[in-house]
Amino acid sequence: MITYSYVDEYIRQWRDGEIILNKERIMLIEWLEGDILTREDIYFDSEQIENFVRFSGKWYFELEPFQTFLTCFIFLRYKEDNSLVFDEFFYYMARGAGKNGLVSALSNYFISELHGIDFYGVSIVANSEKQAKTSFAEVYNAIDMNDELKSYFKHQKALIESVDTKATFQFHTSNAGTKDGGRDGVIIYDEVHQYEGNEIVDVFSGGLGKVKDSREFFIGTDGFVRDGFIDRLKERALRILKREVPLEEDSLFPFMCCIDDEEEMHNPEVMWQKANPMFHPPLSDYAKTLYKKVFKQYKKLENDSSGYENFITKRMNLPKVDLEKSVASWEKIKATNQEYDLAELKKRECIGSVDYASIRDFVACGLLFLKNDYFIIPRELSYSFVCKPFADKHYGYSTAKGEGNNKKDHRKFAPIREWEDEGLLKVLDKDSMDPYIVVGWFVELRNEGWNIKKIVGDNFRMEILRPLFEAEGFEVEVIRNPDAASALLSPKIDLAFDEERVIFGDNPIMRWYSNNVLVVLDNKGNKLYRKKEPVKRKTDGFMMFLYGIWASRDLEDYDVSDALDVLEALNF
Repeated sequence: MITYSYVDEYIRQWRDGEIILNKERIMLIEWLEGDILTREDIYFDSEQIENFVRFSGKWYFELEPFQTFLTCFIFLRYKEDNSLVFDEFFYYMARGAGKNGLVSALSNYFISELHGIDFYGVSIVANSEKQAKTSFAEVYNAIDMNDELKSYFKHQKALIESVDTKATFQFHTSNAGTKDGGRDGVIIYDEVHQYEGNEIVDVFSGGLGKVKDSREFFIGTDGFVRDGFIDRLKERALRILKREVPLEEDSLFPFMCCIDDEEEMHNPEVMWQKANPMFHPPLSDYAKTLYKKVFKQYKKLENDSSGYENFITKRMNLPKVDLEKSVASWEKIKATNQEYDLAELKKRECIGSVDYASIRDFVACGLLFLKNDYFIIPRELSYSFVCKPFADKHYGYSTAKGEGNNKKDHRKFAPIREWEDEGLLKVLDKDSMDPYIVVGWFVELRNEGWNIKKIVGDNFRMEILRPLFEAEGFEVEVIRNPDAASALLSPKIDLAFDEERVIFGDNPIMRWYSNNVLVVLDNKGNKLYRKKEPVKRKTDGFMMFLYGIWASRDLEDYDVSDALDVLEALNF
């Protein structure tokens, strides 16, 4: 087994009970000791490790034990060709754990002559210019305040360059359309919890591999964007930690810090170190100051619980959904990804439901089935239509493929183009929705043999759609008061999500719709469904689902074809 003092010391601290680790880091140690450190074809590059430890200590800060532990794996190499064993790194920790400080020191080191690779560009990417400049400004100021560093690095407001290696350090905002893949050696993706999809990474990683020892760092604390990039990255990391994926197929190094259970939040002295490794004893001066600040925030929750969701998500790194505000927890929304038998469903009746709240943004359509008290809207039988001007303005739809004005830094609340490519929606090049397209979608499904008992929607736009549906021979039911329907159906919907009896299949847009729902109480205590954000976080698909449940009382929970077989067998 290969070894290194920093690795041994960190693991020893845990085994001796000096520090406490969360389950993901325990899995990390088990994976390293079982699959990685036992290999005979790899080695720790001690020269680079020690160079960086000294560099950080001299110009930035003394590294904590968890940071020296991480450093070792940044410079772990194969003996045969000196290539890196890990070229991707996922640092997932609570706010204040020093992620940006570490990447600042690393960025400066990577462009230095100590690292020794000419033209080794380092780029840091974040959603906002302010965040992207955090580490850049730290390196800039370190150079600006030290004459010795000034002799090694040229520092300008947007670019830092090594005098010896001509390697550069710069920052970018996450607007993927503004940058083609360059010749970077390192890309650091900051605030990955805000990334809706893979577009940013796909663009910025395009230039990697052109210089030696290319690396990518993904750093962030969890947030409130669900089913986005960070959730997929966490799932990928867990597959590695569970030893389901061999190193040769995925060279990501996952360092994940979070409390294991919500109750651990109430044991600050012992359990907070699970989420924030800065709180491993003994605490540094920085950690002592941070701990006092976080503890004050925690105590304030006793008198004002409004910050609870943010505290446990950001300070404990445990995503928290306030069930008084959300229709279901994210885990229950993810549980809608269950299998179903389309051929069997085709033998049953279904409800066609549609939410057509606005003619200028989204329309959601679907077929809802009832089977053994499960509410099923198959991925193949739900669809959304989006007006292109709305998609361009609020989701940067056209800029995603390089069209149009790219000056605005669109905050991508939804990966519209990705969903369109997956066949979940269609972007219409129209200023307002064409009702004939909506009706035509249901007609096409009926022609394919789906047994649509009726079409249901709310009163707001059905005066437009109803005559068109009836002209095609559909029975139409109009919900006159959607709020009254919400209040009546909310207990049934709550229970269905809680018991995992809602099935959408693998449908990210339906998960997105559901996660965007804000639950409010009226003055009588009834639950009403609203939007968590009024413009960009749409709920049309969830409301379409609600309307389907409203009319599901008319569905018989049995196979229609079986009943027809019985009738055919009768001798009248």
